[in-house]
Amino acid sequence: MAVRFVLNGEVREVADAAPSTMLLAWLREEAGLTGTKEGCAEGDCGACTVAVGEPTEDGTALRWRAVNACILFLGSVDGKAVLTVEGLEGPDGALHPVQRALVDHHGSQCGFCTPGFVMTLFTHWWREGATDRATLDDVLAGNLCRCTGYRPILDAARAMGGVEGGDHLRAQEPEILARLDVWAGEGDRAPAPGFVAPRSLDALATHLEAYPDALVVAGATDAGLWVTKDLARYDRVVSVAEVPELRAIEIGDDQVEIGAAATYSDLLPVAERCWPSFASMLKRLGSELIRNSATLGGNLGSASPIGDCLPVLLALDAVLVLRKGAARREVAAEDFFLDYKKTLLEPGEFVERVRLPRLDEAVKLHVEKVSKRFDQDISAVLAAVCLRVEDRRISQPRVAMGGMAAIPKRAPAAEAALAGAPLDDTAFLAAAAALERDYQPLTDMRASAAYRLDAAGACLRKAGFAFQNRPVRLPDTPVEVGS
Repeated sequence: MAVRFVLNGEVREVADAAPSTMLLAWLREEAGLTGTKEGCAEGDCGACTVAVGEPTEDGTALRWRAVNACILFLGSVDGKAVLTVEGLEGPDGALHPVQRALVDHHGSQCGFCTPGFVMTLFTHWWREGATDRATLDDVLAGNLCRCTGYRPILDAARAMGGVEGGDHLRAQEPEILARLDVWAGEGDRAPAPGFVAPRSLDALATHLEAYPDALVVAGATDAGLWVTKDLARYDRVVSVAEVPELRAIEIGDDQVEIGAAATYSDLLPVAERCWPSFASMLKRLGSELIRNSATLGGNLGSASPIGDCLPVLLALDAVLVLRKGAARREVAAEDFFLDYKKTLLEPGEFVERVRLPRLDEAVKLHVEKVSKRFDQDISAVLAAVCLRVEDRRISQPRVAMGGMAAIPKRAPAAEAALAGAPLDDTAFLAAAAALERDYQPLTDMRASAAYRLDAAGACLRKAGFAFQNRPVRLPDTPVEVGS
C-alpha cells in the first residue's frame, strides 16, 4: 500500500515511508519542497506550517486548516490534500494575495519564518476570516517572527482580502473534492507498512485488540515530539483520526458527547456555547495550528499532569467511554489516572468518547490557567472550579488542579471549605488556605513548589470573584497601531 494524497494539486503516492516518518521530513528530504522549514521541531514556532485540506461535513466544499508538519505523521495525510508555500503561486507565476500583501507591506526580512506565516494566513484567507486585531492575534499565535516584528505582518493580513489573485486554487476545489471522495469510498486500508488509519470503530477495535502495543495517535501533537525530540521509532502506528464516530460531537439537552478524536478547533464553538470559561482556556491551549490537530482523547491518553483539559474534566465530573474489542465500559474521569502518565486503560483499549454535562443556571464553572506566556505555553497551574449556588450558598463544589501533583487531581480539603459556605470572599480564602493539605507540588523549570501553591490559591480567589460577578481581569485588549 501507499500513502496517497493531493500535494499542491497533484496526486502523490508514497510506498516506502517508515510508519514514524513525519510529513515535514518527507516534504524537505524526499519531495524537495524546502520552503517549509524546521525550526523548533515541536509545534511551537510555526516555521513548518502547511495547509491540510478535507471536505466539509456536507462534502460540498474544501476546508483548509493550518497544521504543524514537523509533528504530523506522513500517514495521517492519507486521503487528504496538502498545500505548501510552493503550491500557492498562479499558473503564470503570480504571487498569491497573501504573499503579495506581505511583500507590499514589508512583512519579511530574513524570510525563514515567512512561509509559515503565509500558510497560516492562506487558511484564514480561504475562509474569508475576520481581520480585526484580536482575531489576527489568535490566528497568528502559532507563528513566531524574530526580525520584522508583527506590525507589518498584521498590516498584510488586513490587506490580503483586497488583493486580486488566488482564483486558480478556488478552481481546483471541485477536482480535489472528487478525488478525496473516491478515496473515502474505498474504506479501510493500510496507507503505509506499519501505519494504519481505520475508518470505522469496529475496525479500530479489532486492530488494537490484535496489536495492543501499537502507538495510538490522533493529532500527534504530543506523540510527534517523541519522534522529533526523543528520536523514537515505531514499527506500528494506529491513527484514530479517521473514524467518523470519534470525530463527532453530539449536543443533547443535558449532556454533550465528544468523540475522542474531535479536535479542539471543533470543540471550541461547542465550549463557547456550553462552558464559556472552558472555551476561554481552550483559546490559550496551544495555537490554532495545535488546536487544529490536538484532541481530548490525546490529552487523556498522554495523561500528563499538566494537560490543560484534564482538570476541567474532573471538575465537570466527566464520564469516559472506553472500548476494547466489542466491550465497552464507563469510568469517571477522576478514576482514570493511576500514577504519573499511567491510566487504567488495558492493552488494546482506547477512549471512545467523553461525556460532559450541560450546566443549568445554578451551576457555575471557572477555569484559570497560569503560565509564563499568555498564548501557547505549558501551564504551571491549571485550576478548574465547578459548584452550585442557590440562595447565595455553595453546594456540590468540585475543585481540580493540574501541575500540582503527579496526576490531575481534585482538592478535597478545598472542596470541604467551600461546601455549605456562603458565596463570599471568606469561603474562597479558606479554600485557598486548605490547598496545602491537598497538594505537595514539585519544583521544576516552570515554577517552584511555593509559587505553585500561591498561584493555585490565587486561582481559587479569582474564581470566587468571578462567581460573584466581580471578575478580575488584566487589560488584554490589543493596542491598535496609531492609537
